[in-house]
Amino acid sequence: MPGTINGGDLTKVPMLNAYVHDVAMDDLVTNFTQGAMLTLHVDMIMKLQQDRDFYDIIDKFDVITCDSQIMYFATKWLGTPVQERVSGSDYFPKFYMHHKDNPEITVFLCGGKPGVADKAAEKINAKTGRKFIVGTDAPSFKFDEDPAEIDRMIAAINDSGATVCLVGLAGGRQEKFIMKYRDRMPGVKLWLPLGGTIDYESGGFQRPPVWITEWGFEWLYRLVKEPRARFHRYVVHEPPFLWAILKQKLGWYKNPFEK
Repeated sequence: MPGTINGGDLTKVPMLNAYVHDVAMDDLVTNFTQGAMLTLHVDMIMKLQQDRDFYDIIDKFDVITCDSQIMYFATKWLGTPVQERVSGSDYFPKFYMHHKDNPEITVFLCGGKPGVADKAAEKINAKTGRKFIVGTDAPSFKFDEDPAEIDRMIAAINDSGATVCLVGLAGGRQEKFIMKYRDRMPGVKLWLPLGGTIDYESGGFQRPPVWITEWGFEWLYRLVKEPRARFHRYVVHEPPFLWAILKQKLGWYKNPFEK
């Protein structure tokens, strides 16, 4: 289905076997308050080359943003540029400050290690001047293998009364959780699978200077700061992504899930 914001369709920009929408940050922050958003980055799009279950739910998201400076440069090189990079860690602070006085917007933070979401909630509530974050949860690592844990997570979200749920359970897993179980949480109107945003908001990891991000070197900054956590994303997935984009440019790329 086409992406929509405030009743208007968004342009799809093809990227390997997925796509991103050409959307501006300010438009998204201001007008997108119902539906499910996906912020697509290199690690995630490479998972889409192998994970059929993940691939099959892509079209269920209302808005898919370009959450990678490398991908942003790639859209330009492919001749189909998007307006800007829209990363989850940039988007969410703008979102909560924009809606800080809107009583219809309350958020549940689902993800992170024990205590991290609580720290994030405390900081965000202080910035917004109210109980903007109304609940938090740190699910077990193997939550998706435990029906009882899933039931507990769903109950916690429902009991909070939140209208927005930010899910940080790792790329692919968090999106599958949302699409599989969101019907059991009808009070949630906006779904935000934003990965490590909870860690950023807790103060556990600092963003690099803006110029590093704009020049496309945030991956190197993160790799130096967190080599063990970021090695697979930036060293294992980045070179194959660039090769795949070259194949798309030359017309050689083939969707692995289409015969």
